[in-house]
Amino acid sequence: MPKTVKSSLPAASKPRPTAKNPTREDIALRAYQIYLERGGAPGNALEDWTRAERELQQKPSKPRRKPGPKLVAA
Repeated sequence: MPKTVKSSLPAASKPRPTAKNPTREDIALRAYQIYLERGGAPGNALEDWTRAERELQQKPSKPRRKPGPKLVAA
């Protein structure tokens, strides 16, 4: 009886969002923040959405932290 060969292909997984690919929730949240910055005044939702999308695509995925103090062993 012939042996079967198992596939060595990796399992499919969900693509992870990156700085160049923000999620719809991220864009919606930023668009809402833009709306609030405007004081909640009526505006153009499409402009808010596209501005939010553009801003999120330009930002790095994680904000850089300032280096903490160096610890010295006593």
